Amino acid sequence: MADIRFTETILRDATQSLIATRMPFEKFEPVLHDLDNANYYSLECWGGATFDSCLRYLNEDPWERLRKIKAVCKKTKLQMLLRGQNLVAYKHFPDDVVRAFISRAVANGIDVIRIFDALNDLRNLQTAIDETLKNKAEAQVAVSYTVSPIHNIEYFINLAGEMENMGASSLCIKDMAGILNPVDAYNLVRGIKEKTNLRLHVHTHCTTGMGYMTYLKAIEAGADVIDTAISCFSGGTSQPATETMGHLVKYMGKDSGVNFGALKKINDYFKEVQEEYIKSGLLDPYVLSTDAEALEYQIPGGMLSNLVSQLKAQNAIDRLEEVLHETPRVREEMGYPPLVTPLSQMVGVQAVNNILSGERYKNISKEIKAYIKGEYGKAPGQIDYELSSKVLEGSEPFAGRPADLLLDGMKQGRADTEGIARSEDDVLSYILFPQVALKYFGMRGQKEENKVRYIIQRI
Repeated sequence: MADIRFTETILRDATQSLIATRMPFEKFEPVLHDLDNANYYSLECWGGATFDSCLRYLNEDPWERLRKIKAVCKKTKLQMLLRGQNLVAYKHFPDDVVRAFISRAVANGIDVIRIFDALNDLRNLQTAIDETLKNKAEAQVAVSYTVSPIHNIEYFINLAGEMENMGASSLCIKDMAGILNPVDAYNLVRGIKEKTNLRLHVHTHCTTGMGYMTYLKAIEAGADVIDTAISCFSGGTSQPATETMGHLVKYMGKDSGVNFGALKKINDYFKEVQEEYIKSGLLDPYVLSTDAEALEYQIPGGMLSNLVSQLKAQNAIDRLEEVLHETPRVREEMGYPPLVTPLSQMVGVQAVNNILSGERYKNISKEIKAYIKGEYGKAPGQIDYELSSKVLEGSEPFAGRPADLLLDGMKQGRADTEGIARSEDDVLSYILFPQVALKYFGMRGQKEENKVRYIIQRI
């Protein structure tokens, strides 16, 4: 058995970080056999922003996309990222929806579910863990790593211990912003390995330039699996390169088990894809560079690429530096939540609003209001008094488990989509993204009608 294994991120986090998850299935279909032959621990290919992007931008059914990947990749575990009670969307869903979604994800081909909560509120993880185990998939539970006056190594070690007690199959240190430095990585990995008996995965980004050094020290401390991206889609806001880490592991006298011949085929294929996206402007050189200032503002790769896209759409890319400096200020005022989806988007949007409106908190998003009201879980630290007073208007925030406020959702979802949804998967797509899913269903139907007309004309 290999000393250290790799999870390949090219089909999910690498493209989410570099090109805002705009890679359609047809772009990577020809290389799936090679991905399956690379001997990865797992292939991260679903969850995160892929679900939303498939429906919203790519005109694809995310469930069908998963089934197509599974049909080819029969040897490699398929992995997804799940935002706890948020699933793959940006708000909490009732327990019956969480259970139905996980059951269908496993049925469609997922083997490993990496589960995290943006606030590290364990109450938001329990249902997802229980249902994953019930469906005999791997419940890989992640601590959302961040740096703040209230977060330290001991905090995360204790959190990992609690996750093991909750039934986690494996653990993950999820460093979404690339801010886990090598010294802390060594101490954190060693501490978690001493406290728990579970396999430990480490996830980071190259945003700040720390990624390779962080992985080196994590491996020395006993990490079992690391997340990497095939080299032409590595670096910048993505992960360290798979091939480079494979060679490093060899130099360390360890075995990663990866098939270097397959890795070359994979990279040769994606080089052409990379060139195409650079020429089209979708792959912005900005997200390929090292940004040491991110050690201060802690913006994760996917969030950074989305901020760039958002500002470009508003012809305000020249305000990016202001937004980057406003972001940590907003985060502090919100009680230092880790900048991971959906909190990263919420903080980022608010920072953009604060800069472009010319007045801080002139417009407070409904998501920020819900967060302050306790509808996402317990804030890690103290929320700014003036901000909370403006939102709460004398009331108290909810202190219970947020999902307990929600009514069951599957029955209503089925009723709303009667005559429209073709499957339970369609119902779930609608519940997660109602307007986007309905638009996709309409386009799907029109596309099929056009195909039928074309066939009839050929006869």
